[in-house]
Formats: sequence, C-alpha cells, structure tokens
Amino acid sequence: MKPPLLAFNKKGIYCEAADVYLDPWKPVDKAIISHGHADHSRWGHKKYITHHSNVPIIKHRLGDIEVSGKEWNETFSINGVKFSLHPAGHIIGSSQIRVEHKGEVWVFTGDYKDEDDGVAVPYEPVKCHTFITECTFGLPAFKWQPQTEVFTEINNWWQQNKENGQTSVIFGYSLGKAQRLLKHLDNSIGKIYTHGAIENMTEVIRPLSEMPETTRITKDTKKDEIKGNIVVAPPSAHGSPWIKKMVPYVTASASGWMTFRGARRRRAIDRGFVLSDHCDWQGLLKSIKATGAQKVICTHGYTDIFSRYLRELGYDARTEETQYEGELGEDEEKPREEGNNNLQDEKL
Repeated sequence: MKPPLLAFNKKGIYCEAADVYLDPWKPVDKAIISHGHADHSRWGHKKYITHHSNVPIIKHRLGDIEVSGKEWNETFSINGVKFSLHPAGHIIGSSQIRVEHKGEVWVFTGDYKDEDDGVAVPYEPVKCHTFITECTFGLPAFKWQPQTEVFTEINNWWQQNKENGQTSVIFGYSLGKAQRLLKHLDNSIGKIYTHGAIENMTEVIRPLSEMPETTRITKDTKKDEIKGNIVVAPPSAHGSPWIKKMVPYVTASASGWMTFRGARRRRAIDRGFVLSDHCDWQGLLKSIKATGAQKVICTHGYTDIFSRYLRELGYDARTEETQYEGELGEDEEKPREEGNNNLQDEKL
C-alpha cells in the first residue's frame, strides 16, 4: 500500500514526497503556514511559506524568520509535488493549502469560515479527493446569525451603555476578531479605543485592509476621556489591573462560545455576542459537500461527533490528533514558543 500524500506525525502534517510540513507544531526545516494564529504558525522552523498578506503578520509575531509569500492560486512545486494557497476566510491572510501529486489532490483547511466578514478574502471551496478540516464548532447547537445582525446588536449595546454613562469594553482576540470588530463598529456613536495588543496588531494590518481610526490606551489616558466610548481588548485583559481605568464599564465578549450561557458566566462577562471566525455546523457540512471529497479527516474541535455524523452521511471520515486549538489558540497574548520575545510587548 502506498503511503498517504499527507501523514500525521509527532511534528505535524507531513508530505513525505515533498519533505515539507503543513502548520507543524514542532520545529522543522520547511513549513507551509495556513495563517498567523499561534497554534498554526509557531516559532523555530528554518523556512516558512505562506500567503503574502500573512508575511508581515507572522514576522510581527515570530521575529526574524526566513519566509516567502505566495499569491492566491499560485502553483509552486517542491520535489515534484504541486502546492497552492486558496482563501480560507478565517482571518486576513488565512489560506487553505492544496496539495497535488500523481493525480491525487488533498486540501488542508487550517481554520476557515464561509461567511464574508469584510476583512478576510472570502472562503472559496476547492475540489479535492481528501479534505482535512477543522470542526471547532462541529455540533448542531452552533448556528450563526448573519454578522450584520450581530453588529447591530453590538452597536446598540454600545449606544445604550453610552446613554447610561458607562464605558463599553468588548473582548476579542488581537489577530482576526479584533479587526473584524473594528471594521464594523459604528464610530458615529463615539470614539474607538484599543488595548496595546490590539493596536500593535492592527498597525501591522492597516496596510493590508482599511481600518477605522483608533486610539491606543496608554498610562497617560484619562478615565474621563474613555467614558461612554468603546474599548476593544484581548480576553487576557479581563480582570487585570489595566481594566480599572475603564470604571464605570460594562463588558462583552465576541466569540462562538457565547452560544452557551455558561461560557459567559464562567468568564464573568456582562454580555455575550455570538461571533465566530470559524464555520458553524451547517457551514462545515456545506463546505465539505462543495469540495466533492469522499475522504474527510477531522483535526480539531468536536472531532469524534462530527466525523461520526459524516460517516452516517456516507463519507469515509476519521479523526487525527493535532495540537491545533481552534478559538483557544487565537489568544496572541501568551507566548507559545521559547525564543519568541516579540509577543511580550503585546501585553502593553
């Protein structure tokens, strides 16, 4: 029996024919990277290949690395194996990785969503024989509202807080969720303030995507300046001494996990908005069907439940262990790799 085109080992997803890894979690010689979140782009590889819009993001996160950027749909060969990157719609610069060799086509999604968020290049289905998919929200309970409805709720919440003389503090991961929030906040209501981690990452992204004017909160920022306005901060800022500057404030979290009321209670959040950068249950099923794949490998999330349902639908579906973490891996405030000092100043 011939070896699979892509195999899972202790370092990551390995293409033996090309001697290259996809989103490896241990240091390797050559890595093709789907996107910039910490659980997919790790420090320590000798050479990185990614979409060109992800290059400044991972350089900001990982420091002085050897990295080359590719265009969408640009085919490049490594040892006779053809690779190309295709929009994943997860965050800006996020890619699906297509691998073709001897008539066989595999696609690795990294993380993806099928709703156009106005920031990332929208997801495009890619035909393949084998589809390696995340299933972070692979339960029927996860069903997203259109983001226009969610942002109407967020902006109405901000307006109400302002009328009550309170500052609105909304938590979202510094890469991806934060820029999506910034893009769609109604700045006619007031001023948009940012935590240092959010502002640092947004400065990297501004040349890639139009963003509204924001004001970084510093030690010199006065409480009265912020009152009634909105502050975008990473989840790690909740409960920290930094947030005391916002009093009186009301908190909210924008996450797919806000589907469950218990998640909001556990995080001591006043309001939860269901807003995810991943597919919901129907989005996953629709995306898989569009690929035409018969073989499906589920890598992270509700893998057992989701793969079992896919088998009931007639797919040849199985699971594989990885070190990807879905939304839990998107908190850029925690340095995950030894030797990576660039993330330290994200806490400012």
